[in-house]
Amino acid sequence: MFLENIKHSTGRKGWIEVVCGSMFSGKTEELIRRLRRAQFAKQKVEIFKPQIDTRYHEEKVISHQGNEIHSTPVPSSSNILLLANDVDVVGIDEAQFFDMELVNVCNQLADSGVRVIIAGLDMDFKGQPFGPMPALLACAEYVTKVHAICMTCGSLAHVSHRKTAETSLVLLGETDSYEPLCRDCFNEANKMK
Repeated sequence: MFLENIKHSTGRKGWIEVVCGSMFSGKTEELIRRLRRAQFAKQKVEIFKPQIDTRYHEEKVISHQGNEIHSTPVPSSSNILLLANDVDVVGIDEAQFFDMELVNVCNQLADSGVRVIIAGLDMDFKGQPFGPMPALLACAEYVTKVHAICMTCGSLAHVSHRKTAETSLVLLGETDSYEPLCRDCFNEANKMK
């Protein structure tokens, strides 16, 4: 009900943008770039990330290049609706770690006139669609797929290959645990396991 009132009172049109790709492809860098532009345009921006992502900082979204923006860590996607009051733009990093309710949350925000910018891995370390990302890609108005460089052959990489023997779906890590690979090198690496 609250979100419906926002739409009728502001007359704004919202939408969903998704930036996806493998690890080390620049997803977070692009998210930060878009959010900074919105801030520069004097739009009210709120940024959220999953509470479990504490790799660089507990309250900041930080790219591999070191660019950062303040964010609010939340335990579940439903918290985003509670905290995103009177905003023009909502940014969400590491969307693959959120629950499936994130899709409904993003649609509610967009329906209420909010621009929603999401960054996340589209595939897990097995090369399978990851968490709510496939559904977010399906309902987004704008999708940007970014690529890393394959660490084996130098081609465009689109898969985050796990270099460790850990088998749990969620393993927070960096270059010590993951490397971007192209399709051929990913398939070859998985033959060796």
